[in-house]
Amino acid sequence: MQNKVWLVLFDIDGTLLHSAGCGRAAARYAMQEVFGTIGGLDQVDFAGKTDWQILLEALEVTTISAEEVQAQLETYNAATARHLAQLIPHFAVRPCVGALEIVAALRENPAVLMGLVTGNASDLVPIKLRTAGFDPDDFKVAAFGSEGWARSMLPPLALDRARVYSGTNFSPERIVIIGDTPDDIACAASVQARTIAVATGSFSMDQLRACKPTHVFESMANTDALLAAIFQNGSR
Repeated sequence: MQNKVWLVLFDIDGTLLHSAGCGRAAARYAMQEVFGTIGGLDQVDFAGKTDWQILLEALEVTTISAEEVQAQLETYNAATARHLAQLIPHFAVRPCVGALEIVAALRENPAVLMGLVTGNASDLVPIKLRTAGFDPDDFKVAAFGSEGWARSMLPPLALDRARVYSGTNFSPERIVIIGDTPDDIACAASVQARTIAVATGSFSMDQLRACKPTHVFESMANTDALLAAIFQNGSR
């Protein structure tokens, strides 16, 4: 494997793809199956949160404790993936503008290691990615929403896995997190990464800009501009 010097970590929902509500629908069935209730799921905003955090917030209105949630997390994640696989053909899941193109461009760059920092539980990720036209194998390292209840817990996991996978001790200026929510921007501080915010989710450019990302774009439609932002502190 050629030496990797750049680590680019993507969020999934609202960044790489539009999930059209399939995740919430699958969670609804899985919660009913595993916990016997959906609690306050209908009132939970999913944007920027991990699946673990969403589950905790939804069940706050019940007598189910955080410890019980954690004990059932693996069972719940498997149930969610099973329901998602059944439901997703009925949802208009599609790639975000420019996402397939930027992933293809980075895949062809031997100096880049691509990965994921996603709120999705691990079993859900390949289902969503394939449905939207991505190859999950393009993302060599990842940290998932089933591994931490707070999003800030995930970048250090992804970075540790990237170091092991590549043998590279990535410097902070060569780590880039790309996402569509304030939480994607904030979580980058846990590894001192640079951030690229894209307004392809539920937050506007002004809302994202207020969170002080390194760069903000309306979308990933301009591949060259995105690449220039990613590689701003060094050669490609």
